[in-house]
Amino acid sequence: MVYREAFTVQTTDRGVSFHDVTEHVRKIVSASQVRDGIAVVGSQYTTCAVITQECAFDMSMTGLETLQQDLVNVFEKWIPTCRYEGMYLYPGDKALAHAREQGEDAFSCYNADAYLRSSIIGRSETIILENGEMDLGDFGRIHFIDWDQTGSHERTIQVTIIGE
Repeated sequence: MVYREAFTVQTTDRGVSFHDVTEHVRKIVSASQVRDGIAVVGSQYTTCAVITQECAFDMSMTGLETLQQDLVNVFEKWIPTCRYEGMYLYPGDKALAHAREQGEDAFSCYNADAYLRSSIIGRSETIILENGEMDLGDFGRIHFIDWDQTGSHERTIQVTIIGE
């Protein structure tokens, strides 16, 4: 059996946006009535990622859980946030021209860091289902990450349940 459903989140402006989507996915798994199989949680956006991560319990001064902030800090050292024109090769002249044709402002194109981070982490996560429950361990959570810091966005998260 295959069951599909989607939902949306609103991401924040000018910062990496984390969304705990565990309970949304749990409700979709329940609605699917699949007992054993897999749940694939994915993003169609190439500047976003889906991860499973331990609940850190503690919060950083930025409002993120401490493990989330640690992940942002690691990526900031490895793939720094684009802060000025020319920091990355992308966007080039053709990409900027295309954006203008689509009615986008140039600032929204300076998100090469988001594309690179997402390509490393991946845009989906697969969770094993056993007896109708997600196998996330004792403290595992599913997080949707929008790495694009050029503006806020409404993002759709897709969930596909496969099993019996």
